[in-house]
Amino acid sequence: MDSSKTVFICLLLFLTGCATTHQKIKTDDMNEYEMRINELEDALRDRDEEILDLTNEVNRLQQSTSRIKTSSVSTSSKLSHKDIQKALKNAGFYNGSIDGKIGKNTKRAIKEFQKANGLTADGIVGKRTIEKLKKYL
Repeated sequence: MDSSKTVFICLLLFLTGCATTHQKIKTDDMNEYEMRINELEDALRDRDEEILDLTNEVNRLQQSTSRIKTSSVSTSSKLSHKDIQKALKNAGFYNGSIDGKIGKNTKRAIKEFQKANGLTADGIVGKRTIEKLKKYL
């Protein structure tokens, strides 16, 4: 018998009083209490397993979300707008001021740079464009 059963039985005996002064608990009643304790312990084990499963699922989802956040972060954020303009200027595609504003001249320079480097000339500074631009910083 494990300690929780023992504690429960002792508590039950204490509450019902001394065996010499009160009615003795019948064996059938004790068996019924033990069966109920076993049922409750089984239910508790089931809940513990459910909690563990849910905890594992939450951890898996957090890791998945973390990977998604990492991979979906705009890679253009790895270069500031000023760095993009500096690299374009150093590569000979931009001749405006380095003010950190991506205006029409900077967009045009990005597209020309992409085209000259065999990239899709869409004006979006993605991972491959950044790799090429970093060589000019």
